Amino acid sequence: MAEIENSAMARQCLSRRVPEKQVMEEKTSAWSKQRNEEGAAANWRFQTEDARIKLRRLYPNIDG
Repeated sequence: MAEIENSAMARQCLSRRVPEKQVMEEKTSAWSKQRNEEGAAANWRFQTEDARIKLRRLYPNIDG
């Protein structure tokens, strides 16, 4: 999920060079605040059961 948010921030907020650290902090804070107010959410299409089928070693079934 963090990778998705980083990608969105890079495309929407940091599409050009930012000359100063303070300006970057202001831009990313404003972007983050707006994103949180909008209630942006990821649309997960790869469910846990699918992961257990495709990635058995990484997502073992702990029920049995």
